[in-house]
Amino acid sequence: MRFISPKTDFAFKKIFGSTRSQKILISFLNAIVYEGKNTIKSLEIIDPYNPGSTSTLKDTYLDVRAVLDNGSTVIIEMQVLNVEAFEKRVIYNIAKAYANQLDMGEQYTRLRPFIALSIADFLLFKNSSQLINRFRLKEEKQLFNYRDELTLIFIELPKFNKELSELETLSDKWIYFLKAAPSLERVPESLGAVPEIEEALTIASRANLSNQELEELHKQEVFIGDRKGEINLAKIEQNLKLISLVLEQNFGAINPVIMNKIEQLSLPELDRLIEEVLSFTSWEDVEEWLAD
Repeated sequence: MRFISPKTDFAFKKIFGSTRSQKILISFLNAIVYEGKNTIKSLEIIDPYNPGSTSTLKDTYLDVRAVLDNGSTVIIEMQVLNVEAFEKRVIYNIAKAYANQLDMGEQYTRLRPFIALSIADFLLFKNSSQLINRFRLKEEKQLFNYRDELTLIFIELPKFNKELSELETLSDKWIYFLKAAPSLERVPESLGAVPEIEEALTIASRANLSNQELEELHKQEVFIGDRKGEINLAKIEQNLKLISLVLEQNFGAINPVIMNKIEQLSLPELDRLIEEVLSFTSWEDVEEWLAD
C-alpha cells in the first residue's frame, strides 16, 4: 500500500476539503488550532473539492476553508514553496476575507472571527524553535488581546523530526501524516488508532485513485519539483554573486580555483558561507573553511 503526499493541491483538497472530509477536518483543526481539545463539534466546508474540478497548475499554494460551529472561519493553507512575500500574502488574505464578510451598509457587529492556519514546508521563523507559532493583536507592553478577531497560526514542517514511535499527541500524529504519508507502506497502528487519520490515509491510498487522478497528481508533483528547482537555482546564483562581490572587495582579484570550489557547494552550504564570509581575513581562511 502506497500513499500520496498531502502537499499537492489535488491531495490536500481531496483529503481535507472534499464532501467526505468533515470529520477529518474537525479532528485536524481540534489538534492544531485548539491543541487537542474537542472544541469543534461540527463545521461546514466552503466550496468543497469534487473530483474532476481541480485547479490548474498556476499556483504554488492551496487552501481549504471551513466555517466552524462557533461562527469562526478557518482558512487552511499548505505552502510548499518559499516564495517572496509569503508572510505579507497571509496577512492580506485574512484581512481581505475578514472585510469581505460585510456588504455596503451592513453593521460591524455581523463580523465573525477568522483564523489563518498556514502549513509551511520550509523554515519561516529561524529564531523560534517552536513547531507551531500563534499570533494575535496584543497590547505592546501588557500583551493583552485587542480582540480575538484575527488569529495567525503557522506550522513549519521541517522543525518536526519525531519518529513514528515518538508520537504522543493528536497534533504529533497529524503533522507526521502530513510529512510522512508518501513514505508509509501500510497504516501504522498508532495512526490507525485515530479513525479520522485512518480515513485520511484511505483517501490518500494510491490504490483508491483512478488513472486520471494519478496522472493529475503526477503533473502537480512535476510542477512543484520544477518550481523548487527554479527557486533554488535563483538563490544559488544570488548567493554566489554576493560571495564573489565580498571576496573581491576584501581580497582583490578573485582566486579562480577557490571560486570553482565555492560554485560546487549546495544551497545550504552557500547559506552557511554567507554567514561566515565577512569574518575571513584572507584567501587562506576561505580555503580552510572549504576544507572543513
